[in-house]
Amino acid sequence: MDGDFYQHFISASVMVPITFLAAMLTIHVYFNKFYLHNKRPWFWLAAIATMLVLLLLRRSFYYYYTYPLYYPEGIQQGFFYLPKLLIDCVNMYLIVGLYSLIYFFRAYYEQQKLTETLQKEKIRSELELLKLQVHPHFIFNTLNNIYSFSLQQKPKTSDLIHRLSSFLDYNLYKAKDNVVPLTKEIAYIEDYIELEKIRFGNKLDISLNVLSKIDEFYISPMLLLPLVENAFKHGAGKLNKDAWIRIDFSRKKEMLTVKIENNCPEEAKNGANRSGIGIDNVKRRLEILYEGSHNITFFTESGTFLVILKIKNGILE
Repeated sequence: MDGDFYQHFISASVMVPITFLAAMLTIHVYFNKFYLHNKRPWFWLAAIATMLVLLLLRRSFYYYYTYPLYYPEGIQQGFFYLPKLLIDCVNMYLIVGLYSLIYFFRAYYEQQKLTETLQKEKIRSELELLKLQVHPHFIFNTLNNIYSFSLQQKPKTSDLIHRLSSFLDYNLYKAKDNVVPLTKEIAYIEDYIELEKIRFGNKLDISLNVLSKIDEFYISPMLLLPLVENAFKHGAGKLNKDAWIRIDFSRKKEMLTVKIENNCPEEAKNGANRSGIGIDNVKRRLEILYEGSHNITFFTESGTFLVILKIKNGILE
């Protein structure tokens, strides 16, 4: 019994390093250096040469050490006994094949993780770009209007400066968060509306109504502004008088409904079917953040345009 144990121990001590060497050379040297660099003939040449050398080394150990001590009749088969050589080759490269399978599965898993990480980074970068909604001309026009108010010493000047400051603060800092309270998003929209009202004066009638309790409702920052901008651009911006915009917020359990309606010229479609940073931007962000948890529809009738957006609480990733 002790002799059998010693025989198997010695065999394993020699065979395991030989098989390990075959696996290391085949995968980590030949495959990575030759096969992956389009030098496949060199890969096969090196792999076959290594197989033959290690096979002869394994056969030599059996023939000159193991057989004389434990299996003398094996010597009678001859050193180059083909069936035995084939069996040794299969035994050795079955283990090499198993190691290769584990290696490639692990490499595939790591590649998938890397791809997923890069995809997330790409989406995160895309979302950051999509948040940059404020057009420079809006800031420029607002500053000019506030400057004009200051020259006329109108009492509303300080309020407008405060609103512009809050508006920019939200853009630069608050918008970096994944979600913000809906109350802050509405306050941000109200600042935008007050700044836009300088330009339109009495020709615009606008109302913003919160019809339900919206505490503890969270939303992706700057998601709604492009829809409000759209109402100004294709509604009040196209009409000479009697322009109106109505914005309603209502909540039922975890579903928020936002309705933005405005009048517009008869021929206008309010940008719903146009490509651009406005509505296309909102659609893209909804696809990324609220996949399967939102619905946005557009309705155009004679002289009016309505967008209805429904989204669930929070942000879905």
